[in-house]
Amino acid sequence: MPDNLPVIGFAAYSGTGKTSLLEKLIPVLRQKGVRVALIKHAHHDFDIDTPGKDSYRLRVAGAVQVLIASSQRSALMTENRQQQEPRLEDLLTRLDSKQTHLILVEGFRHVPFPKIELHRQGLERPWLHTDDDSIIAVASDQPVDTGTLLPLLDLNNADEIADFIVEYCELMTKHG
Repeated sequence: MPDNLPVIGFAAYSGTGKTSLLEKLIPVLRQKGVRVALIKHAHHDFDIDTPGKDSYRLRVAGAVQVLIASSQRSALMTENRQQQEPRLEDLLTRLDSKQTHLILVEGFRHVPFPKIELHRQGLERPWLHTDDDSIIAVASDQPVDTGTLLPLLDLNNADEIADFIVEYCELMTKHG
């Protein structure tokens, strides 16, 4: 991991609410003084640029990378010409570790790194932690008996999840 920054992922099936949780969790972590970077895996073709804008036109024209920057933000668009799934290890190296304390990852469920399993009872999906030793906690929308010794968190309580992440990262930093 870059500069020994803690990396925590969220493992869940589609429709569980990973993005919704992250929208609530990131401001809570920020209030605690934690600067967060995020990597999100997409399973499909996507655009973050608007058709017709200069950066979009230049990318479509054939530029392999387009870096657009202003005084407020920058974004790097890279075309993956080989059409293979991105590797988390490669994406982590693209982040500026001087600007962050913690990297959160949405997706990459099958990659072994510390993750919190998100579970919604109503989806009736199987547990992930039973087959993934890298899951460090389970967050569910209802009290459940998972048969595990992993910490159980309330999926609807961003403060509780943020506290767990901060505590886990402090332990990880101290004990490497």
